[in-house]
Amino acid sequence: CYKPKNLPCSTRINQVVGGVMTDNLIGEESLFFQSKVNVKKPILPCAVGYIIVEPSPQPTTVLDKCVPGKPMSTPSGFYYKDQWMSLTCNIHSFNTPAKVTKCLLRKKVYLFGDSTMRQWFQYLTTFVPGIRRFDLGNPTQVGPHCAFDMQNNIMLEFFTHGLPHHFGSFSSQHLYYISNKLNEIKGGKDTVISIAICAHFTTFPAEVYIRRLQNIRRSVLQLLTRNPDTVIVIKTANVRGPTQGVIYKYSDWYTFQLDSLMRRMFVGIKVAFVDA
Repeated sequence: CYKPKNLPCSTRINQVVGGVMTDNLIGEESLFFQSKVNVKKPILPCAVGYIIVEPSPQPTTVLDKCVPGKPMSTPSGFYYKDQWMSLTCNIHSFNTPAKVTKCLLRKKVYLFGDSTMRQWFQYLTTFVPGIRRFDLGNPTQVGPHCAFDMQNNIMLEFFTHGLPHHFGSFSSQHLYYISNKLNEIKGGKDTVISIAICAHFTTFPAEVYIRRLQNIRRSVLQLLTRNPDTVIVIKTANVRGPTQGVIYKYSDWYTFQLDSLMRRMFVGIKVAFVDA
């Protein structure tokens, strides 16, 4: 970002993404990004095209209750019939609107981050009829958004994280840094905070991401000091489909390294990870 020479930062009105450079490949580098050749090219099996899963000879392990601060294992779980099966703790399945409502009864839920948190917001407001979105007139992709269930005293809010990100044009007044928002929250046993922040940092050096995580970590520790019963959930990084627009600015290998930094940053802190 470049500050205008003759204007103060306070005059800024909108945040706009200028696009992604796609002509910066040198020499034969472009050969590595050919659609249907080595990008989005299916890898066909050379023998049997399926896997047989046999019962484990080891005795079944009884998993403990899922609680914040529990160390993660690798792998942390797997999907079976579209349902996440954790290998870390005994998770609950909230597969009906009534179960979700009971879980969120009298809760204030804050979702901070990128499109993953926005999709959580959209899922909850779609899946649970009682949680009704209050239209603030903000862009769907960026927000901020809020929703309420007045009968069950549920509040749901979504805020996109501050720069950097790859969203389109929106008001600069809606640039919220997660650490600042955390400092505004009182917390308590009826407060739930979810954070997802990684995808939009993949075009920057790791030092930029580390500094952001350090600020968030400091605010998380301060919040837990104020109210240790506050529930804080951190979503680990996602993989991305290798579309032509993604491969120039996103790498699952580099994202894996950023995700490893994030996990290390919150080791020993009373937070819960969603690693699915």
